[in-house]
Amino acid sequence: MAKLKSVWLQELTWEDVAEYLKSDDIILFPVGSTEQHGPAGPLGVDSYAAIALAEDAAKETGVLVTPPLWFGDSPHHLDFPGTISLRTETLVEVAKDVICSLARHGFKKIIIINGHKGTNNAGLITACRSLHQYELPDVFLSLVDPMYLARGIAHIKDAVEHHAGELEISHVWYKHPHLIKQEKLTGEQVNLEPLMSEFTHKDLLGKGGDSIEIFWNSREQKAFAPTGSFSDSSHASPEKGRQYHEYMVKNLVKFIGWLRRYEGPIGRIKQ
Repeated sequence: MAKLKSVWLQELTWEDVAEYLKSDDIILFPVGSTEQHGPAGPLGVDSYAAIALAEDAAKETGVLVTPPLWFGDSPHHLDFPGTISLRTETLVEVAKDVICSLARHGFKKIIIINGHKGTNNAGLITACRSLHQYELPDVFLSLVDPMYLARGIAHIKDAVEHHAGELEISHVWYKHPHLIKQEKLTGEQVNLEPLMSEFTHKDLLGKGGDSIEIFWNSREQKAFAPTGSFSDSSHASPEKGRQYHEYMVKNLVKFIGWLRRYEGPIGRIKQ
């Protein structure tokens, strides 16, 4: 197969895609959000993260990438101007429609990359579980999230990582340095324990302990995090962003290599 001019689906013709499908059936689907990320980070932090991971992993492996979904499940940020949120049920249906469109044309292995750590997962997991059980039993679906993919590199951070934290700000700073307002980085950290008990998950990339999920709305968030930032981002840097990014891309490339050889659990049982 001739090398395609781009890994991005939207930059190809339908004939290009048909040619790709003759020899490969893997595609990456980056999903992010458009929501506030404090005074230092752009609204698109989560989308830029998903796009960067998908693009660089695709370039290394030769797989394709769908256009990114720039909107996610972000209602708790709606008191901050610029945030655009999908309802969870809307995200479920959008994800299902994208996946079904891809599967119709022969993409049998679909990797969703969620840049909106954790929060999009309710909708994305619901979509994938439902589709794989009831509509697309022969299509492989997986979900990648930095909250789980990057645990092995979390030691490079100097502070607890939560919303608008050191690592996600560093990630965008590395890939898009013009988008970070360095003078707005903060050393402040919201103390979540009095608000959400000792069982709160204070560090999204930490080992943590026992936890209980507590939900808050946009009015409550604006009250306890008036700048929009939950985390100390003062130690963010492009170099940390590079290490964080390259670690996750390496993991993604390894996973894609494994997926190319994968025949499914039923196929393996038959062997």
